[in-house]
Amino acid sequence: MAEQGFRITYATMTADDEELHRAYDEGIERARAWIGQERPFFVNGEARMGEETHEERSPIDRDIVIARFGQASRQDVRDAIAAAEAFFPEWAATPWQERVRLIRRAADLITERRYELAALMALEVGKNRLEALGDVEESADLLRWNAHEMEKHDGFVVPMQPIGAPGEYVDVMRPYGVWAVISPFNFPLALAAGPSSAALVAGNCVVFKPSNAGAALGCRLYEVYRDAGIPAGAFHLVTGRGPVAGDELVQNPDVDGITFTGSYEVGMGIYRSFAKEYPKPVICEMGGKNPTIVTRHADLDKATDGVLRSAFGFQGQKCSACSRVYVEREVYDEFLRLLTEKTERIRIGNPLEKDVYLGPVISENALRTFEEAVAEAQKNGRVITGGERVTEGDLARGNFVQPTIVEAPLDSWIWKKELFVPFVSVAPVDSLDEALKLANDTEYGLTAGLYSEDRDEIQRFLDTIEAGVVYVNRRAGATTGAWPGAQPFGGWKGSGTTGKASGGPYYLMQYLREQSRTVITE
Repeated sequence: MAEQGFRITYATMTADDEELHRAYDEGIERARAWIGQERPFFVNGEARMGEETHEERSPIDRDIVIARFGQASRQDVRDAIAAAEAFFPEWAATPWQERVRLIRRAADLITERRYELAALMALEVGKNRLEALGDVEESADLLRWNAHEMEKHDGFVVPMQPIGAPGEYVDVMRPYGVWAVISPFNFPLALAAGPSSAALVAGNCVVFKPSNAGAALGCRLYEVYRDAGIPAGAFHLVTGRGPVAGDELVQNPDVDGITFTGSYEVGMGIYRSFAKEYPKPVICEMGGKNPTIVTRHADLDKATDGVLRSAFGFQGQKCSACSRVYVEREVYDEFLRLLTEKTERIRIGNPLEKDVYLGPVISENALRTFEEAVAEAQKNGRVITGGERVTEGDLARGNFVQPTIVEAPLDSWIWKKELFVPFVSVAPVDSLDEALKLANDTEYGLTAGLYSEDRDEIQRFLDTIEAGVVYVNRRAGATTGAWPGAQPFGGWKGSGTTGKASGGPYYLMQYLREQSRTVITE
């Protein structure tokens, strides 16, 4: 689905290509030239600043102002919804082949701009080079995948079997109308590009609200769609606060469908309140508390690599992050020794630098969550490594913490609450069955991992685990690293509302509704 040649995906373990790093360094300079300005949002192509602005600062260094973003009022959002509704008939009537062409052009623009976009992402949310480039490349591939699915199904027009009178018997899938997309900070491009492109290629008009902590990439996505030729009436950007702009998108009766990625609490609130007069589609991805199981038949070098990458990649700020590990007692000590040694070699620092793995967490709230979890472990268990803020030199101006491994009683809240920081809990178990029971004992069901070289254990895990995305013996990530067209990404239970996964064969159809057409010709 993607361009040929060397690309960064979430499975990329290292990137030693000097040309890649040279291009990335150039991207940093272009990204720096973009930051520090006032940035409007766009309603029907009109730039607006709203009634107030939000100043976003980098988690790397509080002295760096990413931008001052206009904050949409409720009226601004209503205007965007009304403009989208007015343009919908024209966009829906646009041949699906043309919509596919425009989305593919947007994908190519993301690829062309990948180094600048990745560098801006590092500045805005603190992703290291591999993580940021992976996010950008995934965004382009999500657009290509959604375009491919529309083309593969020939626009979702299926001739049906005639019955009775002669005529045309056709089943079609049609867009809903106005679709809202609310995206989070942690994948500020991919989790905006995926749902918005699905809605657009299906023929819906989109009103998009990014997180205020990821608004820069939201602005850049708007530019990509605009430059690709997506009409102004089809895609509207409203930056702003959740209780104002976000709430209007959820409560406005003229919004026909919504995609939200974020916390369980907010997602369930949207799920319960969005549809009032009649059912409407609600696609929510709401996080995870993702387990990894390591049996006595595991390759421990592979297992510790995979757990480390999933627990500490992007500072644990992924809904798919590995936050709890259950290890059979026979290999527990050796597993813990290897994981600790590898964790203590992680380089913490400015993620713009070539060899840094662990950057900052996103905010002061994340720092407080980290400190609360560490305090709980110190009170009722033990901190094996990490547990401290990092305040040496320039890092004192940012939100840096050590990657942390703890042991804690299984009844501690550490094992239940999604933390979104570089923090993983480990515990010994006596059997795979015990581990599976503990792994499934959660309201979430997003991702899960297993390390075992025993085929029967692998099958028992696959048949028993309650998660939408599962990995076995994956060195590149125990619970993280899904990719469109390869590993669709979506959750069960409290992790998702639809059971359909982004980047998979059933995702795009959620943005369409079925219509049976019979035209009698006698």
